[in-house]
Order: sequence, then structure tokens, then C-alpha cells
Amino acid sequence: MGLLAILRKLKSCPDRELRLLLVGLDNAGKTTLLKSLASEDVSHVTPTQGFNIKSVQSEGFKLNVWDIGGQRKIRPYWKNYLENTDVLIYVVDSADLGRLDETGEELEELLADGRLAGVPLLVYANKQDLVHAAPAAEVAERLGLPAVKDRAWQIQACSATAGEGVKDGMEWVCKTVRKK
Repeated sequence: MGLLAILRKLKSCPDRELRLLLVGLDNAGKTTLLKSLASEDVSHVTPTQGFNIKSVQSEGFKLNVWDIGGQRKIRPYWKNYLENTDVLIYVVDSADLGRLDETGEELEELLADGRLAGVPLLVYANKQDLVHAAPAAEVAERLGLPAVKDRAWQIQACSATAGEGVKDGMEWVCKTVRKK
């Protein structure tokens, strides 16, 4: 189950390779989300100092997920990973209300880059299992997503540690990529 099952649904695009860029502020849950997608143990995750890559091969389909660290000193390097991105996945810590403006500014800067023009955007409103987490609709508003008109986008409430909502977001990615 999990990522492999979703990939099997994509066999209408055999031999297609997808590049997914997974970014967001530090401590948003990007690596936990990546491990959850790969059906790996999420109980021991350390902050990413650079990047992680997971590739999965299934029935002639290869999905490459690039998880880039989100510490302030690393963010300027995000631009080095934008080329040939098929889907941008942006992870937000929904319980860290004090940083929603900061994460919105970073997302806005990414979306303004011409190399991501028209690239579908999936925003995971992560950590929904925490008491003070903002609902996905509020996160979407704070990030200004309703104003995004130049690409397909989706916000998905999730808890990467529990695996809730993660598959739903990936199903949207698959459906959107098939349309392209």
C-alpha cells in the first residue's frame, strides 16, 4: 500500500519519470512526509542538512522525490533544484501559526520563479494531529492560495507521522499529472 499503490495507478504513463520537489520551512515535516510516502519508519527523523532523494520504480514508472532542507541558511539554494520540476510539494507546519507569514513569503518567492511556471502545487497542511493546528482552509488563506491562478493547486490536510492525508495528496498529484 502507500506510494507503490499510487504509482501503479499511473501505469497509463509508462516509462515516464517524474521529478517532485518537496520544500518548506525547517521543522514542517518534509522528511517525515517523504518517509511516510515511502512506507518507511517515521519514528526516527533528523533535520535534513542539505537534501534527501527517494526514487521508486514501479511498472516502468520512476518517481524521484527531492526533499530539500528548510533552514534559513539553506533556502537560498532551493532555486538550484527548480529545473525540470514536474510537481512542487510545499509542506507547512499548521501548528506553527507564528511562522505562517514567513512560509507564505517563501512560497510566493518560489511561485514567482519562471522555472516553476505552470508547475502544479500541492500544499500539505501538516501536523493536523496537534491541538493548535490551523485547519487547511485557514492555511490556504494565509498563504494566499486562492489568488494563485497560473497553475493547478491543492491544499491537503495531513499528519505525516500518522500517515493521514498523505495518500490523498499524492492521488491529487497523480490525477493532475495525468491531465498534463
